[in-house]
Amino acid sequence: METVAPFNLNTSAMLVELSISTWTARKLDKKVSEEVDANKATKTRAGNYHKNLLAGSDALEAVIKYGNNVRLWHHKQTVPWSDSGTRIITMENFLPYKEQLTACEDNFNRLVNNFLTSYPTLISAAAFQLGDLFDREEYPDVDAISKKFRFSYVFMPLPSSGDFRVDIGEAAAKELRDQYEQTFNNRIEEAMRDVWERLHKCLTHMSDRLAETDEGKRKMFHTTLLTNAAELVDLLQRLNITKDVKLEAARKELSKAILGLEIDDLKESDAVRKDVKSQVDSILAKFEW
Repeated sequence: METVAPFNLNTSAMLVELSISTWTARKLDKKVSEEVDANKATKTRAGNYHKNLLAGSDALEAVIKYGNNVRLWHHKQTVPWSDSGTRIITMENFLPYKEQLTACEDNFNRLVNNFLTSYPTLISAAAFQLGDLFDREEYPDVDAISKKFRFSYVFMPLPSSGDFRVDIGEAAAKELRDQYEQTFNNRIEEAMRDVWERLHKCLTHMSDRLAETDEGKRKMFHTTLLTNAAELVDLLQRLNITKDVKLEAARKELSKAILGLEIDDLKESDAVRKDVKSQVDSILAKFEW
């Protein structure tokens, strides 16, 4: 996609790294693995048996599930920058993102504290749940477990291609700057491709769900058909890091297509469904994907 960026990207966006770690309570049971192989008469180790040390524990599962949900939210609010997991956040989105991130950190820590408080009790329950698989020696003490949970993040400025503080000669420095500038441009292009793909996925899903079946009947769809589109319309304003005028135009057209709609309008009216689908299909046809 062609983009227009009449501004300094380094002052319009920054990088963010988010790291969330949890204890899984998964343990390889070598003895059981060997027993399975022996019972099945395998000639070599054919598989491994991993047991859940806290099987049935909702407290730990709540921490793990919450961490996964925060990662999903983080990916929605940002666009990719590097393979290491560093992502771009626009300055427009920084304040609401940071406010929500702080709330997420507080909630995560609260869930972790709830788990650590109940940990001794959970070990006793595990003895009953696991039966002969239970081994008290496999359970670290609470201080060791607490170190396995982490919620951390760091914000960094977008590096500039001209920022090479080394005395290597002008020719070599220019080569480094050129190399980084190409990498920088490639990463920005990939980030914007990610945003365009989110929009394309949303539109194609809407177009499919709003189409009639081969028998001329309405397809099934849920409230999320509209709520996800509305959420994306809002997000695209803050994820358009290059101020791509075509992306903004597509966003506005989607916003217009769903403006004021309720899910019942789509479910109860053939005319409304056809109209919205027509507008969605028009967006899909108008832009290069």
